[in-house]
Amino acid sequence: MSNLENPRNWRFTWEAQSHSPNLRLFLFDSQANPSVQCRNLEVQLNLSQSHLLVSWLKEGEKEEVSLRVPIPRVLIDSEAPVSFRALDDHIEVKLVLLLPVDHPIVSSFDLMLDSSENGYNDPSLDAAKPLVMDTDLKSLSSMEGVHFYCRKCSTRLTKSPLRNFVEMPSIDWREVADNWFGGCCCSFGGISEKLVTRFANSYRCAKGVCLLNFTTILLFKDDLVAFKLYNGTHEYQPRPDFSSDSGLSEDMLSSQERTNDLCEKLSSTHLKDNSVSTSALVTKEKASGNEFFSALPLSDFSETETSARGCCVHTADHIQNHFDEGSQHSVPETCPVDQNTSQLLANQKLFLNGFLGNVFMAKSYNLSMDIDWMEFVCPNCLSLLGAYPFYNGAAPIDGGVRLFKCYVSTSSSAGGSGDLFRKYSLERMFTNQLVENAKDELSFRTLIRDFKTKSPLLQIVLLNPNSWCCSGYCLDTTSAAESILKLDLLPIIKVIFSDCGETPASQPRVHEDWITRNVADVVCMFARQLDELIQSLSSAKDILPPSYNFLQGLPLSSLQR
Repeated sequence: MSNLENPRNWRFTWEAQSHSPNLRLFLFDSQANPSVQCRNLEVQLNLSQSHLLVSWLKEGEKEEVSLRVPIPRVLIDSEAPVSFRALDDHIEVKLVLLLPVDHPIVSSFDLMLDSSENGYNDPSLDAAKPLVMDTDLKSLSSMEGVHFYCRKCSTRLTKSPLRNFVEMPSIDWREVADNWFGGCCCSFGGISEKLVTRFANSYRCAKGVCLLNFTTILLFKDDLVAFKLYNGTHEYQPRPDFSSDSGLSEDMLSSQERTNDLCEKLSSTHLKDNSVSTSALVTKEKASGNEFFSALPLSDFSETETSARGCCVHTADHIQNHFDEGSQHSVPETCPVDQNTSQLLANQKLFLNGFLGNVFMAKSYNLSMDIDWMEFVCPNCLSLLGAYPFYNGAAPIDGGVRLFKCYVSTSSSAGGSGDLFRKYSLERMFTNQLVENAKDELSFRTLIRDFKTKSPLLQIVLLNPNSWCCSGYCLDTTSAAESILKLDLLPIIKVIFSDCGETPASQPRVHEDWITRNVADVVCMFARQLDELIQSLSSAKDILPPSYNFLQGLPLSSLQR
């Protein structure tokens, strides 16, 4: 049997676009030229058996070649004509749909079929749904206790089950509060500053508490199995006990002064805003016989220290009296303000400045040269699990280790029904963040740098954030009808990319010019993550014929949403 006759050599890819009632099929073999070799091409639609029958006559012969192509689960208009054509490197077929693949009716119909066949929680259904990242707070809190495991080798990472889960505050709360209440220190009695400060107080790494956001879980170092954290100069061994009831361990207390120095240095250069102190004084306070450092907000300074031309001046006492007198601008009961919430620890202030934010894909303006992020690896298989920040050779700044959801599981059987993080993968988390950044920054071009060296590793341009596809190999006509695969279209994004590692080291200016010319977004990730992503992008090119592998001289590829 020649390559042209062997159906296993023919690959198919179905592709659809959001809001478009069309389904397109690419049928190709790397060693075939359909425009020459496939004469008398015919395509027959068999909806009862969910497949297309594609047949043609071999060049110079009367022998017929037939292939069967499984059809994904979509609503096809059986009365519409099927259009097809043979091109140089592929056969193209177009079907008309009754409704677009992302229509709510289609989604509800798929959900009913999935639940009746497999149940709502069947892990096999996760890939066919767009990833909706959330903090997973309700799911984790509903369990009696949760251990975290390395997804690759199932090594348990936590000493004891965790039961206290808290949603991590957002680092843009300062901007949101100022937009809502006003940036002036007298706006609504300084409520913006007080709300931000109170919300930042919820950011505290403490033993037994797990902080959650969309991409990471933040664990206190003493909750992890006792293995070593490396900071590049010496080894750090976690210790299990606390030094006080404030939730700070001894090594955190010893490094707080260093962290406060860093806080003062960074605050003068980032997010300068009169409504919230970015150059706060750092004071010592006594708590349970131990000293700890906290940041004093702007409203607690004296009038001579805070006076600025054109701005009202209110001391803390004046603002407090303003609330006590029953002003109509009083703070809602759902978010009470008291003097105890007007002080921030230095690491909480660094968090508000964005320096301890999303480490999975960190934006360049949220990074500091004074804070280094170190990889946190599995003690057994040494695979990447997350990261932690440190400053000037100290222990982790806030005592916390960030674990990426795509690398850990909540069950020793990773990917099973008991694993709450089974829907997360590096590819899907990256895609989700890329699309979100494109919406926030209004830029569809991104340059990704290495966290450690800051050298460019990947250029990527988002072309289409709402595509759907599935791919596989054809079947012959002798296969039983039951052997035809049940296909689901998978949500993807279409991108073009460039591996910067292939660019000569003598041309860094090329990347800087590309950023400036295209107003590109700049983010940082770890080299291990980017190597995996580049492999995924390179392999995804194979699902389309060669004529669709490049656009504007750059590789055209896709990533699953």
